[in-house]
Amino acid sequence: MSSFQYDIPNIVENYARGYFLMADEQGENLGWYGSRERTLMPLDERFHYPRSLRRVLNQERFQVAIDRNFLAVVEGCANRETTWISDELKDIYWELHQAGFAHSFETWQGNELAGGILGITLGGVFIGESMFFRIPDGSKVALVKLVERLRSRQFKLFDVQMMNPHLERFGAYIVDSRTYQEWLKGALTQPCRFV
Repeated sequence: MSSFQYDIPNIVENYARGYFLMADEQGENLGWYGSRERTLMPLDERFHYPRSLRRVLNQERFQVAIDRNFLAVVEGCANRETTWISDELKDIYWELHQAGFAHSFETWQGNELAGGILGITLGGVFIGESMFFRIPDGSKVALVKLVERLRSRQFKLFDVQMMNPHLERFGAYIVDSRTYQEWLKGALTQPCRFV
């Protein structure tokens, strides 16, 4: 089991300070990382998605669930050629989940897990750790539905950590570290409930 498992308050405090956990490429050494800039997903009208995805949403091919199979989402996020989610980090996510901080936001087709997003909630902040899909559009629909939920629950910040072309297509944008810390501090004071 993880050497972090009995220090959940410390882990939560570090996330609240803007750090995130990653394992090295060998999956051996787990450490805290920060960044000079942070990528955020907008929770206002700047959030957008392709018209083709609108058709998928209208067809209601996927059902949404929260924490229906948290461990399967963690495994799905870790199951790639190069992963920063080590076995130790999986243990930590499980500990955070049991403590009420880590959640999986999932899409399903019947009894099959189609995709999901792994995240940590602190106050009015959702920190997106990773996402994956098994069925095409599974993670994209999860992202749209997650933004809808965060809006409805008055979350203030959706932190997606690092930019990539996929996130950029949905309106993700970069802020500098000072701006992020300022916004993070304010969002942490919000008494939002994700579940």
